[in-house]
Amino acid sequence: MAGKVSSGGSGGPMTDPNVIPFIDILLVLLIIFMVTAPIPTVDIRVDLPPPNPVPIRLEGLNPTIVGIRETPTGMIIFVDEETVQLSEIGQVTLDHARRNNPALEFEDLYAEARIFVRADQTTAYANVVNVMSRLQEEGFAKVGIFSELAIEG
Repeated sequence: MAGKVSSGGSGGPMTDPNVIPFIDILLVLLIIFMVTAPIPTVDIRVDLPPPNPVPIRLEGLNPTIVGIRETPTGMIIFVDEETVQLSEIGQVTLDHARRNNPALEFEDLYAEARIFVRADQTTAYANVVNVMSRLQEEGFAKVGIFSELAIEG
């Protein structure tokens, strides 16, 4: 009986592999990858309305509307119906904000001018966020979303 290996209850050595240390190593590696993996995020400041929203009174401020439309060839951006490129959006928006709000001083335009971004429901969310982010990077403090009720046909 020498040289026989048993795998049952006879008390001899077992030949089944011990997988518990292998599972422990895999769990530790999984935790390490979860902790060290970068999470891609874009920070957009959102001011939530109060529970009983009050309509915004612009009191002499005329908003500048930035429109986004998607076509099969790409994205088209409009500032008050003037077609612009994304790289030019800051300067063109500033010019329109100055024209729309002649009562504001030039130094106050970035802080006080209201910029509303408008897009239809078929526009990709990433494009809307990209335009809003670009406007905020240019220095506009009051960038919002122009909302319209969806018309169901």
